Amino acid sequence: MKKVGIVGANGYTGSELVRLLAFHPMIELSFLYSRSNSGTKISDLYPDLATVCEMTLTDKPSQVEILFLCLPHKESQNWLSQNTVGDETLVIDLGNDFRLDGSFQNRNFIYGLPEINKKNLSGVKSIANPGCFATAIQLALLPLAEKGLLNEVYTTGITGSTGAGQSLQSTTHFTWRNDNISAYKTLTHQHVDEVLQQLNSFNDKKVGLNFIPWRGDFTRGIFTSSTVKSDLELSDIEQLYRDFYEEAPFVKVNERAIDLKQVVNTNRCVIHIEKNDNVVVIHSAIDNLLKGASGQAVQNMNIAMGWKENLGLDLKPVGF
Repeated sequence: MKKVGIVGANGYTGSELVRLLAFHPMIELSFLYSRSNSGTKISDLYPDLATVCEMTLTDKPSQVEILFLCLPHKESQNWLSQNTVGDETLVIDLGNDFRLDGSFQNRNFIYGLPEINKKNLSGVKSIANPGCFATAIQLALLPLAEKGLLNEVYTTGITGSTGAGQSLQSTTHFTWRNDNISAYKTLTHQHVDEVLQQLNSFNDKKVGLNFIPWRGDFTRGIFTSSTVKSDLELSDIEQLYRDFYEEAPFVKVNERAIDLKQVVNTNRCVIHIEKNDNVVVIHSAIDNLLKGASGQAVQNMNIAMGWKENLGLDLKPVGF
């Protein structure tokens, strides 16, 4: 059993990690860190954890073998600078501090998208977990990028309110979200650079990504649609995707139309491809808190530790 600590356990991604790791057969939760809620039981913050975990949040971390950082963006560097973490501790950061530049102190963070980096993740001690939109968009485009078939990409994506974090904002309040949608950060979303860094490392020509994210009137999940041009037959494109994800246990290419309920509460990504003339649309759907955050972090932990990739992640989607 490996001792695990979660920094920022009071947030959505941190509490999802608690839910997942409480049933993981290879780990023992050692501490749940929170400055703002120190002394409070995690189940008092999240009543759904009442029968899962009764640990009390603390602001005094201890030494562990695996450390998850579930902090607001740009806060992970500060936390690592202010606290002692052993060189042999596996650190998995769920923020965006190390996705573009993985060098920090004596650590070199490896980008943790298992579908392209599985071999590089084995045995490492520092992992930068991908962003939620970045995960959904990359999984929709990587098979084409690998073959040098991407040029200009136009993507729309809609996300649930949990994607904005736990802190209440005007655009996450029920009275605003209910029966409402809106675009935000048009063409400037923080995940664009992350996606392009990975796509351009595969594609033999520079990719252009025009991304419009939307706020959805639901709690969790991400659905993206990416439009590209290709002269390949639809059947050839579908086969390209099946071959690319042949050894990816959490990615499924569907011939039928997909929807969010196929992935909510799972670490899965489902993909559906459509084509009209030379215009191709690749749809992808994930749970933003699982495959887009905490579930993928556990997947990365499993790979780094040499455990079965889907250990603790055999989750059923919530269909109704």
